[in-house]
Amino acid sequence: MGSPAAVEALAALAQEHRLALFRLLVQAGDDGLAAGAIAEKLGVPNSSLSFHLAHLTRAGLIRQRRDGRSRVYTADYPAMNALVAYLLENCCAGADCGQAADCPPPQAQRKSA
Repeated sequence: MGSPAAVEALAALAQEHRLALFRLLVQAGDDGLAAGAIAEKLGVPNSSLSFHLAHLTRAGLIRQRRDGRSRVYTADYPAMNALVAYLLENCCAGADCGQAADCPPPQAQRKSA
């Protein structure tokens, strides 16, 4: 993922309803959720929900598919993982630390160097 795509994805998530929506779809897994179920769970009007779904779709963070008469939305896990990988790309001052949780804080890195 490049910087322009990361900025677009982060901008899409930088809104309370869209962030809640994306987190809900991540929790829903590969089965996803129909638009009506999303609206009910989040308490967002359908008109607002359509706007937020379109914004996240344009940013490449969610996908939609038809299931009969319903549209079902799912998180795009490869896109989510690419965004997280981009954000953590240079963790640990560029050293191969494996897991981000294993990275020492920047001050600890300087002291041990």
